[in-house]
Amino acid sequence: MKLFNVRKGQFVYYNNQLHKVYAIKPFFRRSVHLIRLRDYKQQLVRARDIDFYQPKHLDSFICFHKRYTLDKNKRANIGDYILVTNPKPDSIDSHYLHAIEMVASIESYGIISNKSNGIKHHEYWVMVPELLEGATKIDWQQLDGETPEEYEEAQDDKFSIDTYTPKIGDVFQMNHHHEKYQTMVLSVDGEKVYLGGGIEVNIDQLNDTSQWTYLFNTFENK
Repeated sequence: MKLFNVRKGQFVYYNNQLHKVYAIKPFFRRSVHLIRLRDYKQQLVRARDIDFYQPKHLDSFICFHKRYTLDKNKRANIGDYILVTNPKPDSIDSHYLHAIEMVASIESYGIISNKSNGIKHHEYWVMVPELLEGATKIDWQQLDGETPEEYEEAQDDKFSIDTYTPKIGDVFQMNHHHEKYQTMVLSVDGEKVYLGGGIEVNIDQLNDTSQWTYLFNTFENK
Protein backbone atom coordinates (compact mmCIF):
# COMPACT_ATOMS: atom_id res chain seq x y z
CA MET A 1 0.00 0.00 0.00
CA LYS A 2 1.40 3.36 -1.04
CA LEU A 3 1.69 5.78 1.84
CA PHE A 4 0.87 9.47 1.50
CA ASN A 5 -0.11 10.41 5.07
CA VAL A 6 3.32 9.72 6.48
CA ARG A 7 3.89 9.63 10.23
CA LYS A 8 7.14 9.48 12.17
CA GLY A 9 7.96 5.95 13.27
CA GLN A 10 6.01 4.07 10.60
CA PHE A 11 7.59 0.94 9.15
CA VAL A 12 7.87 1.16 5.37
CA TYR A 13 9.54 -0.57 2.46
CA TYR A 14 11.84 1.40 0.18
CA ASN A 15 13.88 -0.27 -2.56
CA ASN A 16 12.54 -3.62 -1.30
CA GLN A 17 14.13 -3.11 2.15
CA LEU A 18 12.59 -2.44 5.55
CA HIS A 19 12.97 1.13 6.82
CA LYS A 20 11.48 3.31 9.54
CA VAL A 21 10.31 6.89 9.07
CA TYR A 22 12.64 9.06 11.10
CA ALA A 23 11.25 12.51 10.33
CA ILE A 24 9.09 14.46 7.88
CA LYS A 25 10.53 17.48 6.07
CA PRO A 26 7.42 18.94 4.39
CA PHE A 27 9.12 21.80 2.53
CA PHE A 28 11.46 19.52 0.60
CA ARG A 29 10.73 17.57 -2.60
CA ARG A 30 12.11 14.45 -0.95
CA SER A 31 10.28 15.05 2.28
CA VAL A 32 10.45 11.67 4.04
CA HIS A 33 13.57 10.96 6.09
CA LEU A 34 14.09 7.18 6.41
CA ILE A 35 16.45 4.97 8.39
CA ARG A 36 17.14 1.46 7.09
CA LEU A 37 16.73 -0.77 10.13
CA ARG A 38 19.37 -3.26 9.01
CA ASP A 39 22.24 -0.80 9.42
CA TYR A 40 20.69 2.64 10.18
CA LYS A 41 21.71 4.06 6.81
CA GLN A 42 19.68 7.23 6.20
CA GLN A 43 17.78 8.26 3.08
CA LEU A 44 15.55 11.14 1.92
CA VAL A 45 12.71 9.97 -0.35
CA ARG A 46 9.28 10.92 -1.64
CA ALA A 47 6.12 9.56 -0.03
CA ARG A 48 5.00 7.94 -3.28
CA ASP A 49 8.18 5.83 -3.34
CA ILE A 50 7.50 3.93 -0.10
CA ASP A 51 5.05 1.21 0.95
CA PHE A 52 3.51 1.05 4.41
CA TYR A 53 3.98 -2.00 6.63
CA GLN A 54 2.25 -2.67 9.96
CA PRO A 55 4.46 -4.75 12.29
CA LYS A 56 2.89 -7.93 13.69
CA HIS A 57 3.51 -10.33 16.53
CA LEU A 58 6.46 -12.65 15.70
CA ASP A 59 7.73 -10.43 12.90
CA SER A 60 11.51 -10.71 12.71
CA PHE A 61 13.97 -8.21 11.27
CA ILE A 62 17.60 -7.16 11.47
CA CYS A 63 18.06 -3.96 13.45
CA PHE A 64 21.53 -2.44 13.56
CA HIS A 65 23.25 -5.63 12.40
CA LYS A 66 21.41 -7.99 14.78
CA ARG A 67 18.22 -10.05 14.28
CA TYR A 68 15.25 -9.49 16.58
CA THR A 69 11.73 -10.95 16.81
CA LEU A 70 8.75 -9.00 18.10
CA ASP A 71 6.96 -10.70 20.99
CA LYS A 72 3.81 -8.99 22.25
CA ASN A 73 3.34 -11.49 25.11
CA LYS A 74 6.75 -11.12 26.77
CA ARG A 75 7.45 -8.76 29.66
CA ALA A 76 10.62 -6.72 29.26
CA ASN A 77 13.73 -7.16 31.38
CA ILE A 78 16.48 -4.64 32.04
CA GLY A 79 18.69 -4.39 28.97
CA ASP A 80 15.98 -5.51 26.52
CA TYR A 81 15.05 -3.44 23.50
CA ILE A 82 11.37 -2.66 23.06
CA LEU A 83 9.28 -1.39 20.16
CA VAL A 84 6.61 1.12 21.18
CA THR A 85 3.39 -0.04 19.49
CA ASN A 86 0.70 1.89 21.39
CA PRO A 87 2.25 5.19 22.52
CA LYS A 88 0.38 7.16 25.17
CA PRO A 89 3.11 9.42 26.57
CA ASP A 90 2.56 11.69 29.53
CA SER A 91 3.54 15.34 29.28
CA ILE A 92 7.07 14.61 30.48
CA ASP A 93 7.65 11.65 28.13
CA SER A 94 8.68 11.76 24.48
CA HIS A 95 8.25 8.23 23.11
CA TYR A 96 6.35 7.83 19.84
CA LEU A 97 4.99 5.15 17.50
CA HIS A 98 7.62 2.46 16.85
CA ALA A 99 10.30 4.15 18.91
CA ILE A 100 13.01 1.63 19.75
CA GLU A 101 14.29 2.09 23.30
CA MET A 102 16.33 0.12 25.81
CA VAL A 103 14.90 -0.83 29.19
CA ALA A 104 16.83 0.85 32.01
CA SER A 105 14.57 -0.11 34.95
CA ILE A 106 11.33 -1.94 35.69
CA GLU A 107 8.36 -0.41 37.52
CA SER A 108 5.04 -1.98 38.52
CA TYR A 109 3.15 -0.21 35.75
CA GLY A 110 5.79 -0.48 33.03
CA ILE A 111 9.41 0.35 32.29
CA ILE A 112 11.73 3.35 32.33
CA SER A 113 13.76 3.54 29.13
CA ASN A 114 17.34 4.64 28.55
CA LYS A 115 15.86 7.95 27.36
CA SER A 116 14.00 8.43 30.68
CA ASN A 117 10.61 7.68 29.14
CA GLY A 118 7.99 5.96 31.27
CA ILE A 119 6.36 3.34 29.02
CA LYS A 120 3.49 1.18 30.29
CA HIS A 121 3.53 -2.55 29.67
CA HIS A 122 0.62 -2.37 27.22
CA GLU A 123 2.45 0.25 25.14
CA TYR A 124 5.33 -1.93 23.90
CA TRP A 125 6.39 -5.26 22.42
CA VAL A 126 9.72 -6.81 23.35
CA MET A 127 12.39 -7.19 20.66
CA VAL A 128 13.77 -10.66 21.44
CA PRO A 129 17.38 -10.90 20.14
CA GLU A 130 16.93 -14.09 18.10
CA LEU A 131 14.73 -15.73 15.46
CA LEU A 132 11.86 -17.25 17.44
CA GLU A 133 9.98 -20.36 16.36
CA GLY A 134 7.14 -19.42 14.01
CA ALA A 135 8.62 -16.00 13.25
CA THR A 136 8.24 -14.28 9.87
CA LYS A 137 11.21 -12.44 8.42
CA ILE A 138 10.15 -9.01 7.13
CA ASP A 139 13.51 -7.55 6.06
CA TRP A 140 12.53 -7.77 2.38
CA GLN A 141 9.26 -6.82 0.69
CA GLN A 142 9.64 -9.26 -2.22
CA LEU A 143 11.73 -12.43 -2.37
CA ASP A 144 11.75 -13.08 -6.15
CA GLY A 145 10.48 -16.62 -5.70
CA GLU A 146 13.16 -17.61 -3.18
CA THR A 147 12.71 -18.54 0.47
CA PRO A 148 13.57 -15.82 3.04
CA GLU A 149 16.72 -17.78 3.95
CA GLU A 150 17.88 -18.09 0.32
CA TYR A 151 17.17 -14.44 -0.42
CA GLU A 152 18.86 -13.21 2.74
CA GLU A 153 21.98 -15.29 2.02
CA ALA A 154 22.16 -13.85 -1.50
CA GLN A 155 21.84 -10.30 -0.14
CA ASP A 156 24.33 -10.58 2.74
CA ASP A 157 27.37 -9.86 0.58
CA LYS A 158 25.84 -6.55 -0.52
CA PHE A 159 25.70 -5.39 3.09
CA SER A 160 28.92 -6.86 4.42
CA ILE A 161 30.85 -3.61 3.84
CA ASP A 162 27.91 -1.25 4.36
CA THR A 163 28.61 -0.41 7.98
CA TYR A 164 27.32 2.59 9.87
CA THR A 165 29.53 5.68 9.86
CA PRO A 166 29.37 7.43 13.25
CA LYS A 167 28.43 11.11 13.42
CA ILE A 168 29.05 13.78 16.05
CA GLY A 169 26.26 13.50 18.63
CA ASP A 170 25.77 9.73 18.26
CA VAL A 171 25.36 8.08 21.66
CA PHE A 172 26.68 4.54 22.13
CA GLN A 173 26.46 2.14 25.05
CA MET A 174 29.54 0.14 25.98
CA ASN A 175 28.40 -3.50 26.22
CA HIS A 176 31.70 -4.89 27.49
CA HIS A 177 31.84 -2.57 30.52
CA HIS A 178 30.93 -3.99 33.95
CA GLU A 179 28.26 -1.27 34.26
CA LYS A 180 25.98 0.28 31.62
CA TYR A 181 28.20 3.06 30.31
CA GLN A 182 26.99 5.50 27.65
CA THR A 183 29.13 8.02 25.80
CA MET A 184 28.81 10.40 22.85
CA VAL A 185 30.82 10.79 19.65
CA LEU A 186 32.78 14.04 19.88
CA SER A 187 34.73 13.85 16.62
CA VAL A 188 35.58 11.50 13.76
CA ASP A 189 38.97 11.49 12.03
CA GLY A 190 39.14 8.93 9.25
CA GLU A 191 38.76 5.51 10.89
CA LYS A 192 39.26 6.95 14.38
CA VAL A 193 36.28 7.90 16.55
CA TYR A 194 36.74 10.04 19.67
CA LEU A 195 34.14 9.57 22.41
CA GLY A 196 33.41 11.35 25.67
CA GLY A 197 35.47 10.23 28.62
CA GLY A 198 38.68 10.15 26.60
CA ILE A 199 37.72 6.97 24.73
CA GLU A 200 39.27 6.41 21.30
CA VAL A 201 38.10 3.52 19.07
CA ASN A 202 38.09 2.45 15.44
CA ILE A 203 34.87 2.53 13.39
CA ASP A 204 35.02 -1.28 13.12
CA GLN A 205 34.92 -1.53 16.91
CA LEU A 206 31.79 0.64 17.13
CA ASN A 207 30.11 -1.57 14.51
CA ASP A 208 30.79 -4.65 16.64
CA THR A 209 27.46 -5.07 18.47
CA SER A 210 29.08 -7.31 21.09
CA GLN A 211 31.10 -4.28 22.20
CA TRP A 212 28.92 -1.26 21.41
CA THR A 213 25.21 -0.52 20.88
CA TYR A 214 24.04 2.58 19.02
CA LEU A 215 21.26 4.33 20.96
CA PHE A 216 20.38 7.66 19.32
CA ASN A 217 21.80 10.95 18.07
CA THR A 218 21.56 13.78 20.61
CA PHE A 219 21.10 16.56 18.04
CA GLU A 220 18.63 14.69 15.80
CA ASN A 221 16.34 13.85 18.74
CA LYS A 222 15.76 17.48 19.66
